[in-house]
Formats: sequence, structure tokens, C-alpha cells
Amino acid sequence: MRLSVIIPNYNYGDFVGAAIDSALALDWPDVEVIVVDDGSTDHSADVIRGYGDRIIAIFQPNATQRVACNRGFARSTGDCVIFLDSDDLLAPSVIREAVAVWGAGISKVQFQMMRIDAAGRKLNSVFPAYRPMPTPAAMKAWSSRGLAAPAPPGSGNVYARWFLEKLFPIDDSCGTAPDSQCLAAAPVLGDVITVAKPLVFYRVHDRNSSRVPGDSSFAREILRSKARALFARRLQVAGVVASDDMVFNSIEVLQFRVASLKLRPDIHPLASDSRWRVLWDSVRLFFESSSSRLQLRAAVLAWTFLTMLSPMFVGRILIARRYR
Repeated sequence: MRLSVIIPNYNYGDFVGAAIDSALALDWPDVEVIVVDDGSTDHSADVIRGYGDRIIAIFQPNATQRVACNRGFARSTGDCVIFLDSDDLLAPSVIREAVAVWGAGISKVQFQMMRIDAAGRKLNSVFPAYRPMPTPAAMKAWSSRGLAAPAPPGSGNVYARWFLEKLFPIDDSCGTAPDSQCLAAAPVLGDVITVAKPLVFYRVHDRNSSRVPGDSSFAREILRSKARALFARRLQVAGVVASDDMVFNSIEVLQFRVASLKLRPDIHPLASDSRWRVLWDSVRLFFESSSSRLQLRAAVLAWTFLTMLSPMFVGRILIARRYR
């Protein structure tokens, strides 16, 4: 099997070299590394050009990470593909671990991620927890019920090419994040295999695009989650129409709903939502959300009640601590 590692980059000149080094150091005989620079204005281009013909370098005007991933995938030839964020790192054995469990019908193999700081030091924080361990059948069942299946973000997944060819080029129907459609579709179109080992390193720093930065961003995250749910359901059932109910079974979206209703109820995007509904849903999901471990459900339940029923200044502190 040939592996393609596609690295989209925008103004991460301080990190992209380490990401490329980790891809070149993979313990596998057939790896192509494709770096797509999305119009960086820092020193990224110099770093990327420094690797010469050891990588395939593509430079484009700024057009979003999604477009960069589309260009990288179109250029790739691998049987399996990793979209590596340019501030993340891969462990050398990640592809061997994926191939060890590979088989027909697998859409992706997913791993755990270890958080590291801006300097690359391990923070001894691993996610997702994968308790209970998700089976391919459970991932399909959770997806069909509108529940969020446990999965790492982009860098933590090794995708099968046959699966990606059904999706690419990715459009913006699920937002600008290129992993949204892939994560939503993987349990629907194939089998998702989980390896509970931290073989990808997720860098935490003050420029992470995945961080939720401000009060109004929670509404955006809800809409993005709703779009992902609709995308997955349309793969299963033609003609499905988006509704608020599509996100009410997700314990992850519940937390966005709490923050949105607390901080910016004036722009909250779910018309049928309310303070009392999120309180009720936190109790209901504590008992129903089998895709999340008990400790997480208990923590979300307590956090929801404390945040929604406390004064604004306390609620803001609780939300800030949750999303810091």
C-alpha cells in the first residue's frame, strides 16, 4: 500500500517543517508527502522549498484549507491518505498500525491523539478516550441515530482512497473544515476501525483554527454540526430536510448549545431550543448517549446545570474553562 500524506499549510512556518519531518520519518517503504501552501505570507514557502524533491510542493493563492486539501488529493496517488495539519505530528509507526488492521470495506482507521504544546512537549493528555471502544457496527448505529460517533479531528485518521474518491472534491456545504464531510461519511459508507493508541500529536497553541474563540462562534459551531448531520443523513436517506432535531442527540453539540444560549441568545440558531430544553437534554443524554463514557456524560450534566442556572459572570467563567 502506498500512503499519501497531504499537508495543507497557511502561515505555520514555525511548525510546518516539523510536520513534514514526521511524515518523511514514517516507518513505511512507500510514502509520498504532498505539501499545499495556501498563500502563506510568512516564511512557510522558504521552509517548504528547502525540502526539494523529497516532497511534492504546491503553492496556491489563499483559497482556504478545504481547497488546499482538494488540490493535494487530486495530485496524490496513495491507496490510503492522511490529511496532516501543518502544526501536528505523526508517530513513525502510525501507518504500520493502520495496515495491521486494514481490510476490505474499511473507510478509515482512526487513532488517538496526544496533545503537545507549541514547543512540541507532551502534555500527557490523550483524546478521544474511546470508552466504550467503538466497533464498526456501533459507529454505524450511532451515525444512523444522529449521535456523534467518537472520532479524532483530521490528522488522527487514515482514509481509504476508494472512500475519499466518493467525496472529493469537497465542497463547503459542511463549512470550511475539510474533515467535516469525511468524518460524517466514514461510518455511513464503510467500516471505521479504531486503534486506541496515541500515534498522532495535536499541537495546542494560540493560533489553533479548531479553537472556539468568541461568543458568537458557538452559533457557527452549531450550524456546522447541523450541516454535518444533514450530510450524513442524506447519504443514508435521499431527500432528508435539515431540522433542529438533527443535533439534539449530540452531547458535543449540547455544550455548544449551552454556551450559545448563555452568551448570545439573540443569535442562537435553533428556533426550537431553550434553556429548559438543554437542561432536559443533558439529563436525557446522560442516560442515552452510549457513544460517550460515563465520566464525560456526568461532567457535561453538571457543567450544563451550573452554567445555565448561575449568574452570567459565573457562566462565562465556566464556558471559558471548558473551551480554553
